[in-house]
Amino acid sequence: MAVIRTDRPLVWSQLAAVAAGELLQLSTAARANIVAARVLVEQIVARGIRAYGVNTGVGALCDVVVSPSEQRTLSRNILMSHAVGVGAPLSATETRAIIAAAVNNFAHGHSGVRLDVVERLVALLDASCLPEVPAFGSVGYLSHMAHIALVCIGEGHAYLNGERVRGRDALQRLGLEPLVLEAKEGLSLINGTPCVTGLAALALARAERLLDWTDLVAAMSFENLRGQMAAFDAESLALRVSPGLNVVGERMRLALSDSGILAAVVGHRTQDPLSMRTIPHVHGAARDVLAATVVVVDRELASITDNPIVAGTPDAPRVFSQAHAVGASIALAMDSLATAIAQVAAMAERRLDRLVNPLVSGLPAFLAEPGGTNSGFMIAQYTAASLVAQNRRLAAPASLDGGITSGLQEDHLCHATPAALKALEIIENGGRIVAIELLAAAQAYDLQSIDAPRAPHTDALWRRVRNVVPTYRDDRPLADDMAIAFTMIAGDMPPPLPKPGNMRPAATLDLELDTALIRANASANDGARLVAAC
Repeated sequence: MAVIRTDRPLVWSQLAAVAAGELLQLSTAARANIVAARVLVEQIVARGIRAYGVNTGVGALCDVVVSPSEQRTLSRNILMSHAVGVGAPLSATETRAIIAAAVNNFAHGHSGVRLDVVERLVALLDASCLPEVPAFGSVGYLSHMAHIALVCIGEGHAYLNGERVRGRDALQRLGLEPLVLEAKEGLSLINGTPCVTGLAALALARAERLLDWTDLVAAMSFENLRGQMAAFDAESLALRVSPGLNVVGERMRLALSDSGILAAVVGHRTQDPLSMRTIPHVHGAARDVLAATVVVVDRELASITDNPIVAGTPDAPRVFSQAHAVGASIALAMDSLATAIAQVAAMAERRLDRLVNPLVSGLPAFLAEPGGTNSGFMIAQYTAASLVAQNRRLAAPASLDGGITSGLQEDHLCHATPAALKALEIIENGGRIVAIELLAAAQAYDLQSIDAPRAPHTDALWRRVRNVVPTYRDDRPLADDMAIAFTMIAGDMPPPLPKPGNMRPAATLDLELDTALIRANASANDGARLVAAC
């Protein structure tokens, strides 16, 4: 089903859907906005109104006047000089997300690019002809969109039907001619926050799925480790004000409902270790961060992030040269989400360690059978510990990196796109850690000494794992099983929890922000849509 950019901005989930392969279409109203903004640019050029990047140079060259005859050259040259990315290219999904975010930004009607330019980006998405975009080299937002825009003018490289081809050849195969950019179009194509916003939408989608999985895998570990269900008591948890905490508590109660194993150990311990009894607190805190990040990303999608912005009427065009392209708020949000997921993954590794440690698990050492000749999950826990340490290094805030560029003209940098890239890396590492915990929890069920049934939901999860990997007996490389489990967590939704009578579904984004926060945000955003709590 196509995602349509109307006169209303896209929200993060729509952006994620386009990234995953859905078509993106422009409504009549969105097209009209783009056309109207172009008229304003043409009037600015005709009247000689000084406008950054339209009839001046860029960066520290902003006071150098560019004549009308040179403005096409300026637009083209901006792409050439700003296409400075290095390293491995972004994935197809990541590139699609950035392009979709750029289209959304242009459709606000304040950038001033021609409709032809926006339609060219939509055509690349439709044909899955995706520019080659090196992942690194941006302190904010410039290089990624420059590499995307190169293909629109027949330069750079793209991937079409799995083949890497030159930009001109890719356009030719699609029956398209290279664009010749007009005044302001080069600057608009590289400007704004589409890079971080597109990547942030992916981070939200992946974090949402990971948190759903982590709750359920934690329930498996909790059951294997014979935890005390009192930790998830609804009345007790309600005393702490946190929507996320109470959602996770509800999910744990549902996942572990009717567990014979847990019924057999009621009252055996006064309280469990923190990695078990704080599952609602830690996972819930991450869900609260996720909900707050949704608000920030949707605000970004509802905002005009170009520089300069064109406004007014054809008779009285206005141009605003400001700093809306700087993504301070979304950089901070990405740093926060990254830290939250890193903490959730770190606690998953602690539960994994308890599963493999016979001193606390009551299970065979390292979940190996027989011990001595078999090492079981001993070294898999090392892998998880390594990934936790890597996440800890990555979680240092990119938004504080700073730096100075463009001859002191740009003397404060927020590193928004790098913040999103490392958030995605932390989420991927977190998925691998939880995948190892999932395998270990399934193995622990195979070795349980308590002769009692699992909870129906955890039993279904165990069966799902055993449908793709058998019990581990040191008879094959464990990395292969880990890869299968990670594919499951990264690509599949976990099985839905049972829904008792009048209980609301416990979806990841079913987090209600305080009423005051919702109202304040709606007012500040002038009606911008938020992802609603159901």
